[in-house]
Amino acid sequence: MTILFNFLVFLHVVGAAMIVGYWIATMREPTVHPRQRDGAFLQLLTGVAMMGLIPFLPDANPNYAKLGIKLVIAIVVAVLAVVGTRKAKTGQPVSTGLAHGVGGLALVNVAIATLWQ
Repeated sequence: MTILFNFLVFLHVVGAAMIVGYWIATMREPTVHPRQRDGAFLQLLTGVAMMGLIPFLPDANPNYAKLGIKLVIAIVVAVLAVVGTRKAKTGQPVSTGLAHGVGGLALVNVAIATLWQ
């Protein structure tokens, strides 16, 4: 189970890199890229899978408050990414707040994961 959990952590980090990387790359002309949507779904799926594996890990001491907050933020990021991607795909302008919401909230989720002990 530990190997599977660690592989899911790897994919989770890749998802975060997809969201934040494209956000930083488009900082001057904010938009939402389809890969940000994919990264948001990757983060959501791997995060839920990791939460399901926690009880089977040796020496697991989960902080369910932290995990719940991260889950809510991940859902918001995924919804914003879907809305932004649909707007960009149809040629509608993506608001700066929407684009920065996707990247900024993903970065907040990374900060919660790493700084909240």
